[in-house]
Amino acid sequence: MNHFTRRQFLEAGAAFTTLSTFRLDALANGPVSLRAHAAAKGIAFGSSFSTSYMSDAAYTQLIADQCCILVPEIELKWAALRPSPTAFDFNRADALCKFASTRNMLFRGHTLVWEQSLPSWFEGYVTSSNVERVMTNHIASVVGHYAGKISSWDVVNEAIQVEDGRADGLKVTPWLRLFGPGYIETAFRVAHEADPKAILVYNENWIEAEDQGSERKRRAVLSFLTQLKKKNVPVHGLGIQSHIHADMKVTGPNLRRFLQEVEDLGLSILITELDFNDQRLPGDVPTRDRLVAERYEIYLTFLLQFKSVKTILTWGLSDRYTWRSYVSKRADGLPVRPLPYDADLKPTLSWEAIARAFDGASQR
Repeated sequence: MNHFTRRQFLEAGAAFTTLSTFRLDALANGPVSLRAHAAAKGIAFGSSFSTSYMSDAAYTQLIADQCCILVPEIELKWAALRPSPTAFDFNRADALCKFASTRNMLFRGHTLVWEQSLPSWFEGYVTSSNVERVMTNHIASVVGHYAGKISSWDVVNEAIQVEDGRADGLKVTPWLRLFGPGYIETAFRVAHEADPKAILVYNENWIEAEDQGSERKRRAVLSFLTQLKKKNVPVHGLGIQSHIHADMKVTGPNLRRFLQEVEDLGLSILITELDFNDQRLPGDVPTRDRLVAERYEIYLTFLLQFKSVKTILTWGLSDRYTWRSYVSKRADGLPVRPLPYDADLKPTLSWEAIARAFDGASQR
């Protein structure tokens, strides 16, 4: 992996400070939203959200003010939707759908097929004999329930893992073992039939870095998407999650070439789960905030060179509710600061950086 040295980061952070064009004390009053900065260039900015946050009125309002698109963190995953093999529970997902609709926000679906977040009954119930029926019934029921209400779906999530040793690069999951590699094509076709107007996305992680592992994965993803397109499978976009270590180089020539190749397939590119892991950055908060903000601006400016990038979602909007608090704890015990708002719901330098990247983008 390509990492920046501490000195390089400190020097870059110092330079970044001189570029600031907004005053954070003014931003605290929220005169202009990230939603507005993005929309001015034809870009949809949004965030993940969860029903568990809806009791926090201040955060709920912040989401509504700053975002034009919302994606559930857990409410549309199998474990949340499927209490039993024969039942669906849409209550929590419906609440988020209503929340988005009443605030003039788009609503995204995440995710229809993934090997994680499966219900406890899955392993003992699903076999090679019934897997196709179980999967297709789930997709048809869920997508059909939200037809016309969900703008885009992550149909299949994280299906490539070169390290598993298959020639096609597919991850060895229960879906692959029980159904076979055709499960992906089937999932997209069933989703399209249930809602022909929804944008259908393949969502993947760890393809951003300028290192050999990520390059192998990019090649496998591109080959996989190319084969789907040759079969006229209704896949419309690639979701790049972008959970990124803040000291990792992610804007190199290999990623640039890959993004161009994806566009050349006629696919849109969506940034679906953006945040920066600050585990390895200095503990000093002003320094750390500058470095994280710089990474946001560099990464988004790089991505927005590609006209098909019209959707940018962060995985959470505030450090108050970030998964990194428990999956990416710092060795020094300090709170993580990966998002454009801090735990007190105050805009950070990353807010400025994201806004500047939107402002500098060409019109979509």
